[in-house]
Amino acid sequence: MALEYPEVDLDHLYVDAAAMHIITTPGRFDVILTENLFGDILSDEASVISGSLGMLASATVGGAVDLYEPVHGSAPDIAGKGIANPLGAIASAAMLLRQTAGLEVEAADVEAAISAVLNNGYRTRDIAQGTGGHLISTAEMGQLVTEAVFEIADMRHSYHAV
Repeated sequence: MALEYPEVDLDHLYVDAAAMHIITTPGRFDVILTENLFGDILSDEASVISGSLGMLASATVGGAVDLYEPVHGSAPDIAGKGIANPLGAIASAAMLLRQTAGLEVEAADVEAAISAVLNNGYRTRDIAQGTGGHLISTAEMGQLVTEAVFEIADMRHSYHAV
């Protein structure tokens, strides 16, 4: 497959070396492709860099059906408390839009909305420590990102209409 994409750098690593590089040089990676067990371990490790397991999107692709989901599990201990971070799930939806639906612009709008909300200082509990940001609930974060997606799309449409 790498021969079909010569512009993409490909490295083969043992999982222990990959774990070390994720911690020491995380910018080295854009995509990590591995089987489920190692992917689960490496994604948990990578969550430390992003500040929370709730921030990371993931995808399982290449089979009959593509699956997009945040890297975190179901977290039954915090279910229904309004303290979960929905950004990994929302970012997974952006991956679905890009990879499976072929909707690059819409995916970029979702990602820009996530960035805008974070840049405005809004935080769920897992990423709020020491940021001085606005502490909000799961539902509030989802609502703010939704509103930002519509604002970004409206701006894009207004810009193209001129």
